[in-house]
Amino acid sequence: MTLNSSEDTLLLVDPDLDFLDWSTKHLSAKNLRVLRCDNAANAIKVIEKTNVSVVVAALELQPFDGMELLARIMQQSPSTLVILTAGFPTTSQIIEATQRGAHDVLRKESLAFELRPVVESALQTQDDRRSASRPDAEIPKHDGRVKMIGVSRALQEVFKLVGRVARSDAPVLISGESGTGKELVAKAVHEYSPRRQKEMITINCGAIPENLLESELFGHEKGSFTGAIARRAGRFEQADGGTLFLDEIGDMPLSIQVKLLRVLQDGSFSRVGANETLATDVRIVAATHKNLTEEVAAGRFREDLYYRLNVVEIKIPPLRERMEDIPLLAEYFLQRITRKNGMARIHISAEAVATLQDHHWPGNVRELENTIARACALASSQILLPADIPLASAPHRSAPGITAAIDQVINAAPADAGLIDWLCRQVAQRILERSDGDLKDTSTALKISLPELRKLLAEKP
Repeated sequence: MTLNSSEDTLLLVDPDLDFLDWSTKHLSAKNLRVLRCDNAANAIKVIEKTNVSVVVAALELQPFDGMELLARIMQQSPSTLVILTAGFPTTSQIIEATQRGAHDVLRKESLAFELRPVVESALQTQDDRRSASRPDAEIPKHDGRVKMIGVSRALQEVFKLVGRVARSDAPVLISGESGTGKELVAKAVHEYSPRRQKEMITINCGAIPENLLESELFGHEKGSFTGAIARRAGRFEQADGGTLFLDEIGDMPLSIQVKLLRVLQDGSFSRVGANETLATDVRIVAATHKNLTEEVAAGRFREDLYYRLNVVEIKIPPLRERMEDIPLLAEYFLQRITRKNGMARIHISAEAVATLQDHHWPGNVRELENTIARACALASSQILLPADIPLASAPHRSAPGITAAIDQVINAAPADAGLIDWLCRQVAQRILERSDGDLKDTSTALKISLPELRKLLAEKP
């Protein structure tokens, strides 16, 4: 089978001569000319003299790295497709490489089964748009503030999509289960966009009563309703020139959805109680854990608004679909929690990691973080063992309404446990989660001492 039916030139750039030998044989095909070099400077010389269709280059090169090589290729030969490879490409590297125009970014350990299909895809793309050129993208300087941790292929695809969509102003809909990190993805879309010099304003559509949500979004005039003692700018005014992140958009009331649709259509709105029409330049990023197509079918979400928001959808994979990310996430949370609490460095054993990877994680990354926080709080040594991982101690769901919540708590209590003691322990664990694992804040909120808190958390049901 040939990689491509037409004549193409493939350039391999890597300092590892063994890799060059392997990849040359692996990609050898009829009608494909394979060139190779071991440094970036020679690669540029080849590009200057040869019409290269696809470049496969390592990120670690001399005398300049693969990211700089990519930028120079995009400037010199914009129709050339570039595939970058690295041992463990970081979030920033994947997003920025995609923004610079990389066709793909691959982990070296996966090249045995991924390299050929990706090269095939690139060559097919060249068949479809042989003479196309790509506009230069403005590359933001990134300081690593977006903490999306993971090396799984599923999460790397998210990074690449963020890199592509961040350059435009198209509305983005981020979907995924609760706890998967939708807000982090929204922040990444903003921080890698041309709007990053302005604010990203966040509003949780499900946490604000309907009668206040309109005012929060669009602002109000003095005296427009009881309690409106002064004119107030809404989120659309505050986010002008930046990004407005509408979290849990699926919980937005239908009456507000109509008004949001108008802003998406023509960028205009009015404050509550005002006749004046205002204009705003805002990029909308929305997120939901609900299936909006089902919400549309049930009449709870407007179909026209759904299509306005869902110009680009980024689906966040649940943690159970990227279990290879658990060791990195656990280590990251361990370092952050121990540093924040001034604790001695705690390590996690391989057996404890295996225990984490055996769990289903219905609460996703948020549940993993809370589990690590509880394990740190209860740790009796500097090494976490499987027995130190409290996987089943925290409830994952809460019902709306106090009566339903109480019923759920009673039903969830172990039959052989004292209900009051068990409930106190659940409350303590929940406050610890909300305090991001901060024991001092948790003890203050519960009005108990640190020794009492440790004792409460350590008690078995």
